[in-house]
Amino acid sequence: MTFMTITDNLKQIHAQISQAERAANRPPHSVLLLAVSKTKPPEAIAAAYQAGQRHFGENYVQEALAKQQALGAFDITWHFIGPIQANKTKAIARHFAWVHSVDSLKIAKRLSEQRGDGKTPLNVCLQVNISAEDSKSGIALAQLADLCGQVSQLPNLKLRGVMAIPAPQTDFEQQRQPYKTLYQAVMALNNPTLDTFSFGMSDDLQAAISEGATIVRIGTALFGARKNTATVG
Repeated sequence: MTFMTITDNLKQIHAQISQAERAANRPPHSVLLLAVSKTKPPEAIAAAYQAGQRHFGENYVQEALAKQQALGAFDITWHFIGPIQANKTKAIARHFAWVHSVDSLKIAKRLSEQRGDGKTPLNVCLQVNISAEDSKSGIALAQLADLCGQVSQLPNLKLRGVMAIPAPQTDFEQQRQPYKTLYQAVMALNNPTLDTFSFGMSDDLQAAISEGATIVRIGTALFGARKNTATVG
């Protein structure tokens, strides 16, 4: 994919985000675009960066670390958005600014312990399996309050909110419902530090923004189709 194609795609996505913000009566620029760059080469990330994109999301630790090294001259904010294996927490804790996919106290504790001295707290979101799918990671909605309370006590983490990947739907109202349910559950916790809703991908961006998304994770619409688009983009 050429630089111009990525630039054009980025403009179109921002236009879609702006339109969805207006439709939901939300302030302009209230939604952050997270470019999902898994499986994409550093050249594609560089092209998006040169077109103004600054936040990038990766699923695979070793792949991400190689890209971070190759793109070290760029002021990129890196987000980890894939399932977290216990033996990868040290690398994630030290090389990312955000983690969207925390789904257990064990993983959260490891990230806190391994963040390292001198670093700012790691921004984390709890992944909620809002559609209760066996194929996806995440906690049950009923576990959210307890895990929020536990993770918020960890010294090197900053609990920011939640992430969800609902079961795919084509109907707009059906797309909205799981996000609405999770948003209301978070609001019921009455915790002002929970300000981040990592909701929405290329196919349900408008529904996610209508129900409170503050970060949308877009890969396919920006970089083009890839072999596996079911996870985050």
